[in-house]
Amino acid sequence: AKRQVFFVSLGGFDNHDSILTDHPTLMTRLGVAMRYFHDVLAELGVLDRVTAFTGSDFGRTLTSNANGSDHGWGSMHFVMGGAVRGQNFYGTPPAIANNGPDDVGQGRLLPTLSVDQYAATLATWFGVSNGNLSTVVPNINNYNPSTWNIGFMN
Repeated sequence: AKRQVFFVSLGGFDNHDSILTDHPTLMTRLGVAMRYFHDVLAELGVLDRVTAFTGSDFGRTLTSNANGSDHGWGSMHFVMGGAVRGQNFYGTPPAIANNGPDDVGQGRLLPTLSVDQYAATLATWFGVSNGNLSTVVPNINNYNPSTWNIGFMN
């Protein structure tokens, strides 16, 4: 690998029953941490050499399971750093409506981009060749190769 990788984890997002109270606090904590990280990288002069991104393989349903929501398919992610083609939205925002056009049942929204395409784009930036992408992202062959890199990295 031509780039170093550091993992940071923030737990607590699997909050079925307390999503309305816990989720805003978790998002605020994440936002403050990312702002601090960005500011430190800028102060050190390395912002253009670091990319930070969120990752998860599930979202939340729109429908309630009594006290919260259940596991869904689609979710939003963000990527920041000097190599990012920022200030853009990739994919098509879903129609957020129960029984809407993007609801595939029980309030689960069908995303227009997969976590595999997101991961393949990042893997390419990390230096993984198209020939080796299926080793790093095993499901990528389920997609047209022209969509493996969705274009958010320089």
